[in-house]
Amino acid sequence: LAANVTCPTTPSPFPKAASFLKITTFPDPFVYLDGTTRVQTREEWYSCRQPEIMKMLQEYQYGYYPDRSLETVTATRSGKSLTVTVTLGSTKANIAATVSLPTSATKATPVGVVIAIGGIDNNAFLNKEMAVVTFDYSSVAADSNSKTGSFWTLYKGKDAGTLLAWAWGFHRVLDGLILQVPEIDSTKVGVTGCSRLGKAALAAGLFDTRITVTIPESAGIQGIGPYRYHALSGQDETLENSRSGAGWWSNAALGTFVNQMERLPFDAHTIAAAIAPRALVIDQGRSDPYVNSKGTAVVVYPAAKLVYDWLAAGPDIPTDSKTSKIAIALRDGGHCDNFGYANVAPCVQFIFSGTATTRNYADVSPWKLMPETYPWSSLVP
Repeated sequence: LAANVTCPTTPSPFPKAASFLKITTFPDPFVYLDGTTRVQTREEWYSCRQPEIMKMLQEYQYGYYPDRSLETVTATRSGKSLTVTVTLGSTKANIAATVSLPTSATKATPVGVVIAIGGIDNNAFLNKEMAVVTFDYSSVAADSNSKTGSFWTLYKGKDAGTLLAWAWGFHRVLDGLILQVPEIDSTKVGVTGCSRLGKAALAAGLFDTRITVTIPESAGIQGIGPYRYHALSGQDETLENSRSGAGWWSNAALGTFVNQMERLPFDAHTIAAAIAPRALVIDQGRSDPYVNSKGTAVVVYPAAKLVYDWLAAGPDIPTDSKTSKIAIALRDGGHCDNFGYANVAPCVQFIFSGTATTRNYADVSPWKLMPETYPWSSLVP
């Protein structure tokens, strides 16, 4: 903690769902969990509020991230194949990954990397001199209640959602890349995935500050889609139907907010804000029939951008860094269209290497921002 910052006390134990007041608009990210104290300075945000948000999101949505210091990670590489071995006590588990490098990548001239969960359009990034690494997410944690896969081999019985387990998989693959793939520049790391795997990519960016840019694609509820304002577009994906359809994505506590989601002390903008000031590039299809692209574009994105812009405007921020690193990449089309990767690639390239793009990554047309959904905008410190 900074010497002159005193943090408010985070309630311990955390309050139960029923004890929170219902808030129909987006909760103010600058108000602490005590419900009254407001963040005053950027220093206080980083020292107090951001850590509190991280604890809160683990308590109420993801489950608690494992203690990384207790793990040992090794890796072996054979051609494009990377095998990462994680040891916890006497138990070992493997993660298999595939490494695709652009021809320009060498040990002397390493390139940035996009780690992807599930299949993507590799060429969207390879053609822009970025490496792509994919891994078998289902072997890290099955997309079911079965609690099988590498994560559960090591953490059997843990109250955590599959999204956290998949995020952990991203991070252990990154460990393996650092150990065995010197052609990759580990200071330029993106994470991406689509739909439920986009939710996982968002969690990966949240829980590891080594991630330079987080790229959720078509990621709705429990990702970058709003719990509140859930019916603006798509099929009306809600906390309730996502929990009934795939309750294993989150921990048990999120289920206690079913039928009272307006008591949640956060929403998707809070997750995004906790990633700041690291880059967040959001892909959404305007005609997505499933997730709430409009809600993400006109409610979540601008609400999170208020935090990003405030942090970027700090007096200690160099002039050339005062542009906040949050982007919305709307495209024609629907859910998980492969074009989504080419849609975001110029923005990722700009973040990695400063290569200019003429694309407007703040354009939410044909929709309009809904500032009434984040009425605290006039109260930003």
